[in-house]
Amino acid sequence: MRKTPAKSKRNNDKAGKPQTAGRASAAATAAGGAAAGDDLDPVALSLPKPALNESMAAYFRKCEEKLGFVPNVLKAYAFDTAKLEAFVAMYNDLMLAPSGLSKLEREMIAVAVSSQNRCYYCLTAHGSAVRQLSADPVLGELMVMNYRAARLSKRQRAMLDFAVKLTAEPWAVEAEDRARLRKAGFSDRDIWDIGAVAAFFNMSNRVAAATDMRPNSVYHGLAR
Repeated sequence: MRKTPAKSKRNNDKAGKPQTAGRASAAATAAGGAAAGDDLDPVALSLPKPALNESMAAYFRKCEEKLGFVPNVLKAYAFDTAKLEAFVAMYNDLMLAPSGLSKLEREMIAVAVSSQNRCYYCLTAHGSAVRQLSADPVLGELMVMNYRAARLSKRQRAMLDFAVKLTAEPWAVEAEDRARLRKAGFSDRDIWDIGAVAAFFNMSNRVAAATDMRPNSVYHGLAR
């Protein structure tokens, strides 16, 4: 294992300004492009048209203001307000709330899990997040392709090994696996958070696979 750690800060992430939709999406949606149509039909199901309540409409406007677009996963859930609100609440708690895991580390878990599951949506969207939070486009690509090839700290490698084992062989996780995390410097609360983030993205990967959920085309060109 290589020793140079990836850029990561606990509880004090200083990501660059979010990149918004622009030239990247224009290139991705060019006629005949592989992502053509992904922004029009985020899922391959005929679901009721959304009728957002006031709070969710405000949340969508906030996405537009901060990101320049509304993530397709939110549009996909919008047919059912209760499901949309539950998804947003769980996502924000796991990925944005205070934690012993940095925001970058949580995004790294999301991508490593999604790579194991080969989830097109989450690899595209969260690979972009890793590129942005780390200010290292290559790290984002390594997380998507094979995190074991990345120059990770022992802490990060232990975290991702656990998340991927929990994804691929959950029945094989035992006390020794948690002990390795503690040895790498994680508290028991941190171990809970690693497991919860990994579990959330296993669920999301399967919903995305079941519905053929397509990522916003703008993700492809962000933070390159």
